[in-house]
Amino acid sequence: MIRNYNESDLDLDAIIRIWLEASIIAHNFIPQAYWERKVCEMRDIYIPSSNTYVYVDDSKNEVIGFISLVDNYIAALFVSPEHQGKSIGSQLMHHAKQLHKTLTLGVYTENLNSVAFYKKHEFVIDNEKIEENTGKSEYVMIYTTNKMLNG
Repeated sequence: MIRNYNESDLDLDAIIRIWLEASIIAHNFIPQAYWERKVCEMRDIYIPSSNTYVYVDDSKNEVIGFISLVDNYIAALFVSPEHQGKSIGSQLMHHAKQLHKTLTLGVYTENLNSVAFYKKHEFVIDNEKIEENTGKSEYVMIYTTNKMLNG
């Protein structure tokens, strides 16, 4: 089930745990210490300033994934590593598409699994830039429902 993020410590702790575990695995080209240093910013700045939706495993009432949006920008989309590959990310993406006709995001070019995931969900690469905090290359990707029809 997808629901609005609840500002309780349970939701926040789960989101931070999922974000940190998944970030370290997905971004193995960035030192783990970088992500560990960002925990306080995620907790105190990024999550409170975004619209976050959580995916809850109903059988355990446990948050196992989340998506954070700042307007139509996907600031974060993460699924607990032990629950990846079960369409949870796709369901969160579908939820975001129901809210916005156009979505944008940044994804590291070296994060091949995520690039493939976004392409599968009809995102296209708009441009490439250097992410200033890490110095790593990232794609800016865009999804829009306003596609031109052929013929």
